[in-house]
Amino acid sequence: MRQGPLAGRYAAVAAMVMFALIPYLALSAALEPLTPIIAKQLHMSGQTMSLSSGLANAAYAIGTVLAVQFAQHLPQRRMLLGYAVLLVIGSILTAAAQNAGMFIAGHIIQGLCTSLLLIAAVPPLAIGYPANRLRTTAVIMNMCIFGAVALGPLVGGIQANSDAWRPLFWIVSAIAATALVLAVLTFEEAPPQNPDSPTDLPAIGLATIGCVAAFFGAAELFSHPFVNVITLLPLLGGLGAIVVLIVYQYRAKQPLLTLRQMLTSTIPVAGISVALFAAAASVSATALTAALLVGRYSAIHIGLLYLPEVGGAVVTAFALGQVITRRSMHYLPLFGMTALAAGIGVFLIHVPSTEATTLIGSGLTGLGLGATVAPALFVAGFSLPSANLQRVFAIVELLRAVAAFMIAPVFAHFAATVGGSVETGTRYALWIGLALAVGGAVVGVALYAVGGARAQKADLDTFLAGLEPAWYSPPLLAKLRHIPTPTPVPVSAESVE
Repeated sequence: MRQGPLAGRYAAVAAMVMFALIPYLALSAALEPLTPIIAKQLHMSGQTMSLSSGLANAAYAIGTVLAVQFAQHLPQRRMLLGYAVLLVIGSILTAAAQNAGMFIAGHIIQGLCTSLLLIAAVPPLAIGYPANRLRTTAVIMNMCIFGAVALGPLVGGIQANSDAWRPLFWIVSAIAATALVLAVLTFEEAPPQNPDSPTDLPAIGLATIGCVAAFFGAAELFSHPFVNVITLLPLLGGLGAIVVLIVYQYRAKQPLLTLRQMLTSTIPVAGISVALFAAAASVSATALTAALLVGRYSAIHIGLLYLPEVGGAVVTAFALGQVITRRSMHYLPLFGMTALAAGIGVFLIHVPSTEATTLIGSGLTGLGLGATVAPALFVAGFSLPSANLQRVFAIVELLRAVAAFMIAPVFAHFAATVGGSVETGTRYALWIGLALAVGGAVVGVALYAVGGARAQKADLDTFLAGLEPAWYSPPLLAKLRHIPTPTPVPVSAESVE
């Protein structure tokens, strides 16, 4: 069986995952201060730049579904090599872009390949090594997704300060190339998961149509009113297609995604709900408040004001690694929603925010984001056998991408058009974000209560063996439906070492 010289080496595989995920996620957050420079040099309008980001984010969302389908029928590690090659090509296209077409095409490829790599590489890293490695994997995933995004504004500000954008994009290309090299060195032949399963073309089609339409409509809000054929029709139509996808997968006899198991169980539904509320609420706390500071401070100054967000992400990443084997794992997302609500509350003290409130608010929102989405993802994943982890990650990332990336331009349009001024509109948007954060916490707690779910230690040995979930998750609304909840079997001390 073919394998690379570093096959099976956890450190090398983990580094490959980090280098694969960081480029696009950090770049997407760094684009805001660079947008005027890129638009000027490539003769792109603000609407075209908005469309570029929207389509790249749509590709990211679609990739979550495609990755699961490809894994069923094609050799997984060979596909991972292909994704890494495409990521390098997309990154080079974007860095070397001479016109809008090259830039948009490269950015779309980056978005698509990042989610393909995430779904293809992270679950094997989580379940392919002993239980004591899972703590490190949790830290890495949280840092890659949220640490990279939180660092983006500072990176973009530093680059914008030099009135250039290509050096950053070439650095991103070099990081992607490093990921490819590591993918080759750690190559380990792996067969398809289920080559006899049917190809779910309806699921792929609904995901593609839904994401492209919804993100296109949201991107068009940059220069069109909300009630307009070019914005509202694709936006609502796309969201409708995603809802149809969820219903179709729930009812399908051989679904591509494990929605039936997830949506009929208390803890996965609570985890997904918290992740979606947190992703939607965070938009108003970061993008909108930062936009109000443009023109008041330099791009690098704004990036430094939001640097505490990185610190919050780092702290919660290591906190996740510590609690992932403990009962307190169930309480981390609740802490995150509380911190996120507190951060939005701080931003509401003064709109636009002062330097002091920006530093405090960004630190709290960093804690909030780091303690919600990734922990909620693992909470949902532990509730099903480990063989489903790839599909769980795909579902959560698909819905999170819709909740975060698509809502961002909607909130920006709302802030710019409601209340008579951008400051007033932003204040209204912050109140909506605060309501989402508080509502997400209430929904999560309520689902646990009416489902009879309890905080339990994760039995990682059983989970990694692929036999059973890491803990018992009662049926959804079990108490209201009068379904008895059994007492969880105590987890042995050895399983949480």
